[in-house]
Amino acid sequence: MDGFALEDRCEDLRQPGFVNLAVSILILVGLLISYLPQMVRIISRGTSEGISPYFILLGTTSATAGFANILLLPESRQDVACCKELETFNCVAGLLGIAQLGVQWICFTFIFVLFLVFFRYDTSNVPEEELGGDPPRWQTALLVASLALLYGLVVVVVTAVLSTVAPNRLTLWANLLGLMAAALAAVQYVPQIWTTYHLKHVGSLSIPMMCIQTPGGFLFAGSLFARLGWGGWSSWGIFLLTATMQGVLLCMAVYYELRSHRQREEVPKSTARTGGDARGNGYDDALDDHLSTHSGDYADFTHRRPLLADEEGNGVATETSPLLQAERESRRTGYDATGQ
Repeated sequence: MDGFALEDRCEDLRQPGFVNLAVSILILVGLLISYLPQMVRIISRGTSEGISPYFILLGTTSATAGFANILLLPESRQDVACCKELETFNCVAGLLGIAQLGVQWICFTFIFVLFLVFFRYDTSNVPEEELGGDPPRWQTALLVASLALLYGLVVVVVTAVLSTVAPNRLTLWANLLGLMAAALAAVQYVPQIWTTYHLKHVGSLSIPMMCIQTPGGFLFAGSLFARLGWGGWSSWGIFLLTATMQGVLLCMAVYYELRSHRQREEVPKSTARTGGDARGNGYDDALDDHLSTHSGDYADFTHRRPLLADEEGNGVATETSPLLQAERESRRTGYDATGQ
């Protein structure tokens, strides 16, 4: 590592810009807060229904590659080396960019764990009619978990080998990880967009999370660009692309949620309208096996139960079975149904 470049880098960290420092702290806290609604929604619903398993897989591997990328970039390695000469405050301020990606990786990994824990529908806390489609098979959950763990293991092993055998190749490996993270992020939202479009509802996907992360993603990309410059394109480019795709998913989710809300509001109105029609045939559907109390509504009642007149001349409902007909005849002639 060039000594003059390192000294210049350390000098920059001794005088951190107030605006950039404030934005970096805001992004760090915002990242942590933004993932909380998604975690709470999965736990409260008791199911990860509506979340694509391939979205979880691609998101986890993308976060892993992105975190490894920024750790291995020359600028990040210089920042870590400068901490030996800097005060604690300046060191922490200089490592905020790394901490941001670390928090994102931890949060998405936790969502990945929640998805595996609650991937079955039979443990949900929501009505069955609100669950869309069939639950994923356990083989799918096992495949997602295995691939995510395998990818993380490969990244760790390759990084360790290059650090020992060919440290001059770490920058190339870092850029390759950045490309993989960008590629995974580019297709990460495709299966989720398809799943949401197919189900026509958001399920356990959190709209508040996306409302925070979509603008935050653009802000995060700008912060990384200000810190790393064009040389860190493989880091900030991930978040620029991810924020764009997430914005598309957010628009879809908001549309389906508003449509579902309108449909729920229209159901009581529709019930009120059909309730008056049901009484028009002399039978109140809301009162099972009881006649309507509305007079003059018995003209079209023959398809349900015929009417008889009792001793006071009031209309009462009865069945057309032979036994009941015989009982009615016995009342009229003074004999019971057995001829007594």
